[in-house]
Amino acid sequence: MADTVPVYDSGVAPTYQASADVTGGQLVAVSGDGTVAPAAAASTKWVGTAGFDAKAGESVTVYKGGVQRATASGAITAGDMVTSAASGRVATNATPGAGQQVAVAVSTAADGETVELDMVR
Repeated sequence: MADTVPVYDSGVAPTYQASADVTGGQLVAVSGDGTVAPAAAASTKWVGTAGFDAKAGESVTVYKGGVQRATASGAITAGDMVTSAASGRVATNATPGAGQQVAVAVSTAADGETVELDMVR
């Protein structure tokens, strides 16, 4: 077997090309070969949160793991499991499907507010 090295190590925030406009803090999902876009509701393709605003075609850093901030879709209480919601937001989901759990909320937020999330990947 040939030697191999990782594309990037865990803990390193990779850069992808935005295939649609993204806003910093939006949950993003793989949208194609090396591209990301705002995650849709109940996505299993989510990869992390956008580090800053980027227009389609621009590069964007994606933060994975750790505690991230995202925008709540509906009320979220600290301790809730959350999944992706429309437009790269997150929503409470007590029984997410396989691959849909994004995080456990570590803060409480109302609809449209910023919520802190302990990310699962």
